[in-house]
Amino acid sequence: MHDLRALRADPDAFDADLARRGLPPVAHELVSIDEARRTSLTRLQELQSRRNAISKEIGQAKRSGGDTSALEAESVASQAEMATLEAEARSADERIHSILAELPNRLDNGVPDGADETSNVVVHERGERRNFAFGPKEHWELGEALGLMDFAAASKLSGSRFVILRGALARLERAIGQFMLDLHVTEHGYEETAVPLLVGEAAMYGTDKLPKFADQSFCTTDGRWLIPTAEVPLTALSAGEIVPATRLPIRLTALSACFRSEAGAAGRDTRGMLRQHQFMKVEMVSVVAPESSADEHERMTRAAETVLERLGIPYRRMLLCAGDTGFGAARTYDLEAWLPGQGAWREISSCSNTRDFQARRMNARFRREPVGGAKGTTEFVHTLNGSGVAVGRALIAVMENYQNEDGSITIPEALRPYMVGRDRIG
Repeated sequence: MHDLRALRADPDAFDADLARRGLPPVAHELVSIDEARRTSLTRLQELQSRRNAISKEIGQAKRSGGDTSALEAESVASQAEMATLEAEARSADERIHSILAELPNRLDNGVPDGADETSNVVVHERGERRNFAFGPKEHWELGEALGLMDFAAASKLSGSRFVILRGALARLERAIGQFMLDLHVTEHGYEETAVPLLVGEAAMYGTDKLPKFADQSFCTTDGRWLIPTAEVPLTALSAGEIVPATRLPIRLTALSACFRSEAGAAGRDTRGMLRQHQFMKVEMVSVVAPESSADEHERMTRAAETVLERLGIPYRRMLLCAGDTGFGAARTYDLEAWLPGQGAWREISSCSNTRDFQARRMNARFRREPVGGAKGTTEFVHTLNGSGVAVGRALIAVMENYQNEDGSITIPEALRPYMVGRDRIG
């Protein structure tokens, strides 16, 4: 959600931000609707004051035996006009809200221009890409050959974009999630949190998943939503709260199942585990004071990079361009892992600073420390979220980067304590 006062102060700058995302101007329309709303409210106040005065005049006239018919007629007319004005103001409010709810966050000035992912900027690349003495296979070829990855059985149960993992491969996926969760808790200062997988509409709206992306999530018959990411419940814990500044930063992490309908993904990544309706992910969420959010964004992204470095997965950090930056984000870094089976870089983590965009939608604030005896002021917090990282995609990256010519998979050192010391699957 946006600050309407800031929009009114500089509508052209607001429209310029939208243009960077390829969207048409809307600020002057909003200003016009808001001016009409404010005019209605001003007139309402005038009429209410006049009605109060009329009431007194009628009382005085009755006490003195005077004629009150004209005053009573005026009161009736003003009441009718007030009802009309209230309806107009309410309609304008709803119109403003519906427009703002569909508008993406304003971009950070450092976000590069560009219409799509081809304009994203490589910030750095880390890790050595392995030179294979054989033609590396894709993860699904490896998994099916091992008899530990079964798409056909999953399809029989649930349809396309599901997978069943068995035996050592199922354990490896679990090991990856546990390793990442332990790392973020013990070394990065995040609090482990177990979250509901079903949330209400308010939590989805507050984290900018509704109304625009309703078709990308699953809704139950009783109006609850399967979480597309643990970002939703973790961030929504701050909804409606005013926390003292001394409690910031709040850093939370969760390992959870995530559910996405993958609307619009027909024909994309139909083989393998890259794009599933159900997948595991470790999520990181930070709630901070505004002046800390830029540094927190770097800190969060480094936490996700550390996962890949410990796993020995080559990766690169990308600064997303204007056209590829997500709806709720002001600035986003993607981490892309090298997948030798595909011979391509693929996203494995996305870390975003939403600034006060989500906080305004869910009314999440903090109170600054009092200065000079005055009560501390309240402000909207800044919220950040990041994959730390997607477990299924990390499994893919491990399988493809650690494969051997005989089809076996070497287990990275960091994961062996979670695999009862086992060093190989095959």
